Amino acid sequence: MSKLFEKISLGNLELKNRTIRSATWEGMCDKDGKPTEKLVKLYEELAEGEVGLIITGYTYVSPEGQQLPGMMGLHKDENIDSIQKMVDRVHAKGGVIAVQLVHCGGQADRRTSGLKPIAPSAIEFPSYREIPEEMKKEDIKRVIEDFALAAERAKKAGFDAIQLHGAHGYLINEFLSPLTNKRTDEYGGSLENRTRFLKEVILAIKEKVGEDYPLFIKLNGDDFLEGGFSIREAVKVSKWLENWGISLIEVSGGSPASKEKKPMRANIDAPQKEAYHKELSLEIKKAVSQISIAVVGGIRSFEVANELLEKGYADLVSFSRPLISEPSLIKRWKEGDLRKAQCISCGECLLAGIKEGGIYCVAQKKGKI
Repeated sequence: MSKLFEKISLGNLELKNRTIRSATWEGMCDKDGKPTEKLVKLYEELAEGEVGLIITGYTYVSPEGQQLPGMMGLHKDENIDSIQKMVDRVHAKGGVIAVQLVHCGGQADRRTSGLKPIAPSAIEFPSYREIPEEMKKEDIKRVIEDFALAAERAKKAGFDAIQLHGAHGYLINEFLSPLTNKRTDEYGGSLENRTRFLKEVILAIKEKVGEDYPLFIKLNGDDFLEGGFSIREAVKVSKWLENWGISLIEVSGGSPASKEKKPMRANIDAPQKEAYHKELSLEIKKAVSQISIAVVGGIRSFEVANELLEKGYADLVSFSRPLISEPSLIKRWKEGDLRKAQCISCGECLLAGIKEGGIYCVAQKKGKI
């Protein structure tokens, strides 16, 4: 049997295989952040497609932390009931589901939230629509508490785990990166100080949900920006995360400011172009011993996915766009049809989803695949 279909435990959570549906914005929630039937059915399809772990689209913890429309929200108690019903339906299909919690920081959009973005520092940055307001100490404390309360709601809603979004230029990554964190207090300067916000978020969450509740993070292995958060720093932070009780690091890289090395890349049309973050995941995997590592980024072929595990680049493999066009991909591979994913990496799914109120495979609709 392929290593891809072996069981794995993440803390006290056991997965039936080593595949992850990486968090993907769907745009299928209402204006209050409650899931629609369309989103529930999407997750049911992924569960039926035998994905080992489904991670939801990024879910905001604070009202001003929204970016794109249709995001799920765990910023208020009123959303727990509808989200719990969604989780129950995923479980009924045999799925395991985690929620990704995010504050979009300087990349939040007041056109969606109605509020001015906040960030570690009030600076211009290529991925910011406007100069955000610098967070005061009381803002930092409030947002840490917002993460903790959202985690508590997630546990009440029945999610199997929580993933923090610490990558792609959102708030946690903004604190980590010296390019977006120009603070001179205890939250800026040295790597230890720039990691303080993340550490306090983790500790606050664990106080609410308990030490045994699985907590994961998506982390940039590199910002791919000169002077930004680097693999050298990511390795150090990963060792700290291990000590703080994180069970899984999903390694990604870049942000919308990273140009050709942004997280979602086009024209992944050959095996050698796949898994473009694998060297980052390898460096992080070599640095830790009690924590599992997943890698995301342009993985399209069964052979590449299996090789990542066999050669020790990662313990799990994450997919995003391939599962938009083909939610049953993992089941197909398991049943012996090992043709590569039909996704052509055009990237039109995101743009169309923003315009039309929900992500879908444009290439499939146009008959290109």
